[in-house]
Amino acid sequence: MANTSIFAALPLTNLEIPCLFFPRRISVKNCSSLISFTETHFLRQSISTSRGIGGIGPISCASVTDQASSEELQVRTLTWNWKGYSIRYQCAGTSGPALVLVHGFGANSDHWRKNTPILGKSHRVYSIDLIGYGYSDKPNPREFGGEPFYTFETWGEQLNDFCLEVVKDKAFFICNSIGGLVGLQAAVSKPEICRGLMLINISLRMLHIKKQPLIGRPFIKSFQNLLRNTPVGKLFFKSIATPETVKSILCQCYHDSSQVTDELVEAILRPGLEPGAVDVFLEFICYSGGPLPEDLLPLVKCPVLIAWGEKDPWEPIELGRAYSNFDMVEDFVVLPEAGHCPQDEKPEMVNPLIESFVARH
Repeated sequence: MANTSIFAALPLTNLEIPCLFFPRRISVKNCSSLISFTETHFLRQSISTSRGIGGIGPISCASVTDQASSEELQVRTLTWNWKGYSIRYQCAGTSGPALVLVHGFGANSDHWRKNTPILGKSHRVYSIDLIGYGYSDKPNPREFGGEPFYTFETWGEQLNDFCLEVVKDKAFFICNSIGGLVGLQAAVSKPEICRGLMLINISLRMLHIKKQPLIGRPFIKSFQNLLRNTPVGKLFFKSIATPETVKSILCQCYHDSSQVTDELVEAILRPGLEPGAVDVFLEFICYSGGPLPEDLLPLVKCPVLIAWGEKDPWEPIELGRAYSNFDMVEDFVVLPEAGHCPQDEKPEMVNPLIESFVARH
């Protein structure tokens, strides 16, 4: 199915959803069996964690993945107070360059569970739950006086403050999907903090308002209001927040569907069902503004490496290659037989690539 803009006519039961969350057309009537999303984000691998101080207990490498070797470092799970909000993060390693791993929309720091303990052997590695996601606080977006809260500017500021207050050093930002926009925004806002950017299957934001035909734009606002201000949005969220639907989404996202385990599905669902998650979800899928990668890349001062899973069904590699033309992009690396989240699907390829990029800078 081609990526098309969609603002189908009423009735509502046949309405097709024009949200950033969806690259393909999805009928509200058939929400329970939807299978075609793009700007990733409802995915992300959370592993089972026990509640402890700050809400989350420590995670050992043995609990991170069945393939974890005895040589892997223990991954610690901690919380950080940011502007009065509790933010969860994980870390491993005590020496070497600092790396901050940034997930995409709907994800959390557990999406890097196959990377953090490996990279921590020779780096100081931090993976963070962006505010609104994972086990970080999820303030209601309506509490901010009508001003958008869940934006790349908010998350970029969070990322930079994290480096200043927790990492206490410059850092390399390693980002997947929508997380790539967060890393870019942070690097542009405070270039003195980011040593380098690795963008893994960065979101193209194909449903951004600027990329829609003029005739369709009025319908975007109407549909966003429908989702935000009527029961339709929460009913829609409830219909997709099921193990069956999440598994279907992941099986499209991952080229190798054997990686989509029941544990993974449960891990993604659990933080997404916490109080406040539905409001964050609806707020972001209606976020059709903000920066595009092509807006931010020319402003970046640090070196950039782009890596792309060649089998990504949501963000076509043919379109991604265009970003290699920007001056600050050192290389565009194709990751064979990988989908939208290569860091989890093919960590044996991504981890050495990260190490090589960091070593050069």
